[in-house]
Amino acid sequence: MKPWLQLVFFTCLFLIWHTEAEFFTSIGQMTDLIYAEKDLVQSLKEYIRAEENKLSQIKSWAEKMDILTSKSTSDPEGYLAHPVNAYKLVKRLNTDWLELENLVLQDTTNGFIANLTIQRQFFPTEEDETGAAKALMRLQDTYKLDPETLSRGNLPGTKYRSSLTVGDCFGMGKTAYNDGDYYHTVLWMEQALKQHDEGEDTTVSKVEILDYLSYAVFQFGDLHRAMELTRRLISLDSTHERAGSNLRYFEKLLEKEREEKEKEKSINKTMTTTEPVVQSGAYERPLDYLPERDIYEALCRGEGVKMTPRRQKRLFCRYHDGNRNPHLLIAPFKEEDEWDSPHIVRYYDVMSDEEIEKIKQLAKPRLARATVRDPKTGVLTVASYRVSKSSWLEEDDDPVVAKVNQRMQQITGLTVKTAELLQVANYGMGGQYEPHFDFSRKDEPDAFKRLGTGNRVATFLNYMSDVEAGGATVFPDFGAAIWPKKGTAVFWYNLFRSGEGDYRTRHAACPVLVGCKWVSNKWFHERGNEFLRPCGRTEVD
Repeated sequence: MKPWLQLVFFTCLFLIWHTEAEFFTSIGQMTDLIYAEKDLVQSLKEYIRAEENKLSQIKSWAEKMDILTSKSTSDPEGYLAHPVNAYKLVKRLNTDWLELENLVLQDTTNGFIANLTIQRQFFPTEEDETGAAKALMRLQDTYKLDPETLSRGNLPGTKYRSSLTVGDCFGMGKTAYNDGDYYHTVLWMEQALKQHDEGEDTTVSKVEILDYLSYAVFQFGDLHRAMELTRRLISLDSTHERAGSNLRYFEKLLEKEREEKEKEKSINKTMTTTEPVVQSGAYERPLDYLPERDIYEALCRGEGVKMTPRRQKRLFCRYHDGNRNPHLLIAPFKEEDEWDSPHIVRYYDVMSDEEIEKIKQLAKPRLARATVRDPKTGVLTVASYRVSKSSWLEEDDDPVVAKVNQRMQQITGLTVKTAELLQVANYGMGGQYEPHFDFSRKDEPDAFKRLGTGNRVATFLNYMSDVEAGGATVFPDFGAAIWPKKGTAVFWYNLFRSGEGDYRTRHAACPVLVGCKWVSNKWFHERGNEFLRPCGRTEVD
């Protein structure tokens, strides 16, 4: 690559990556890494060509000298009797071999190393690799995928299939282990061991895998299996000090367990043991902080949706003119009921492909890790339960932003003057936003105090891409799942007409299993909508 082209390329890279790293949180930004890697491959190929040219010259010299020395060594005196041969021998040893030495010492790596060094500052970090590994585990849990399925790349809707090596599976297990997640440590170390036993070529040894696996199994209280795995480790490496120490410790625990059982039997007490929660080596996934985890993940898989025939009869399709809004009388929007109570509707053909691409183009350079508001401090911070990147667009950024805002106002009948800016979000590997409320609750009354526009009365969510698998918007409270469709939008009210929060609207963005999910949303606020959406007669109108 020419120097001036490299300068242009790296200037572009700087502009693209000037925002905060964390590539795993945005598939849109990860696409830039594809081109960076392509450039590195080209640079590597140039280095290989230079090395091959260098080796070709050395090989040619060696072959020529091999012929010459074979002739000269057969009759040294006779050979040197010719004065030209004597001269050339002196010249070769004084000059030609020195030139060959310089050729051998010539460093052809400079260009490649310089390119690699410059680009390395834009590479994903350790945090990205950890985040990517955890994303695969999140997909594994949410969509009930076994490690074998993920390792073989057998996912729905995939165009480019890929698989995980023993080293990859081992890396997944190590990430889980370092996070104190022994459940996933066991799953991925077992998969690494399985592929190793099948004869896959790898630099990772069985001893390394068994070392992690045996300890993770022990953490689940499965003492017998931990001993079995440790003995297998020692059979492969009898000098492994930690394994030997662990085995002695496990044997003591097992002996103590037997003594306690005997003691309990002797005094005729009900026998209570420390048997592990295990069935044929399968361990239970530990409970976590999210109470509706099972419901939420089932909805993400399309299970447990409470759409009964009776409810289905109450859902209709219609043309929507925004309560006879002059702009929509001639060209109303297609409106479809997604749910009856709370009422959730979907609008079709809200954004054109050209508008979507323009919005993405404006948002991409500004994407930053999406944040949540800490309920205790009120400070915006990143969180593991929200994996995406977002940016905020103003109407002055481009006419298309103003056009989209105006369209949302016409459809909803609510004013955008007091609404928040248009937020654009792109979800990364396993991108998600676990169950949350869009409105502020009574325990966080100052959440939107800075805006001075009251609470978030409604949410308008634009789907700017199709998603091959996963990525649904789900409502665990009443069992609804809404799937992304490019160009459509869904709308619901977060507050009752009384201003009280509708707690049924707690919702989530499911992890993206396959695909790249882009959305944009507008949060409408109370102020300015007092007469556009008047109060009701009761608290729950």
